[in-house]
Amino acid sequence: MSVHPAPAALPELVLTPGTAFGIYIHVPFCATRCGYCDFNTYTAAELGGASPQGWLSALRVELELAAGRLGAVGVDTVFVGGGTPSLLGAAGLAAVLDAVRDNFALAAGAEVTTEANPESTSAPFFAQIRAAGYTRVSLGMQSVAPRVLAVLDRTHSPGRALQAAAEATAAGFEHLNIDLIYGTPGESDDDLLCSVDAALAAGVDHLSAYALVVEDGTALARRVRRGEIDPPDDDVLAHRYEVLDQRIASAGLTWYEVSNWSRPGGECRHNVGYWNGGQWWGAGPGAHGFVGDIRWWNVKHPNAYAQRLTDGQVPVVDFERLDAHARHVENVLLGIRLRTGLPLAVLTESERQRAADAVGTGLLLCSDDRLVLTDGGRLLADAVVRDILD
Repeated sequence: MSVHPAPAALPELVLTPGTAFGIYIHVPFCATRCGYCDFNTYTAAELGGASPQGWLSALRVELELAAGRLGAVGVDTVFVGGGTPSLLGAAGLAAVLDAVRDNFALAAGAEVTTEANPESTSAPFFAQIRAAGYTRVSLGMQSVAPRVLAVLDRTHSPGRALQAAAEATAAGFEHLNIDLIYGTPGESDDDLLCSVDAALAAGVDHLSAYALVVEDGTALARRVRRGEIDPPDDDVLAHRYEVLDQRIASAGLTWYEVSNWSRPGGECRHNVGYWNGGQWWGAGPGAHGFVGDIRWWNVKHPNAYAQRLTDGQVPVVDFERLDAHARHVENVLLGIRLRTGLPLAVLTESERQRAADAVGTGLLLCSDDRLVLTDGGRLLADAVVRDILD
């Protein structure tokens, strides 16, 4: 794998035939910064004059550039993430999708997702983005326990995410996800189960649940360093995962990736594309893209992003060319996390032998020449990958 310094342009991009193609759009705006978040986001005080209108103008230029580089390509999925895309309002999100359609052909039945913070949504908001062509909404709820939300610096009220889910359903959204975080210091089993039960009662067809990670440079990391709160405990995280998995499964949702559960047909096709080695153009400040064997990432600050495009330059900070070994490592790392499993055929002979050891210890099952994580294996997915690849 080779990395190149500050390119004036990306090298030629050649789409790999037969793989899904998606567009990821990064919205870098947030009303406040959550204490645990290390994403590329900016509050009003940090924008230095950048605005959603300027961002949208720059985004249009990047998407036009992307279409020129890739040629005629059908788009299977669009995912608008952040940050807080719902801060753009319904009209802003409609304009984002229009910018995609102006430059690319959406495939029949394309999945179009936006993330949303419950506090910046409403019944009219959901009705308008559904009419604009969005097919899926992902709501950041994290928890319904006030004390957990307080530690995470989340600003929404515990019940607002559930009300937003009801509004989205009433607007005609058949595919709706709620994000949860587990393992927050001070959280109890009951706190977590109340959150899971509330999400399930909202009628969503998809749940995502992520263990709290203390990222360097965040407010949460500083509080842990000062001893104000304890860091997440690995044994507690494993226990909480088992608790929530059992409750979600009992409600009829099935895990299809280690951190994601859905009803049949509710899987997030955009993310499945990532995990299955698909390709995508990442547009917006700090967004990453991957086409052929090239991965690249954009400049982070919205002002710098817009300025580069205004100057006729690609907003790319850097890119890397993945060699066969790097692609193999990623295929194993991502494929093992899926319920569909990892084909034995992609492993080397020595890797198959090490995988057989994991089967012997009960971390993997081998069925129809595919390796699938057991319930215990899901708790140790990263370790299983390391053992196979070592």
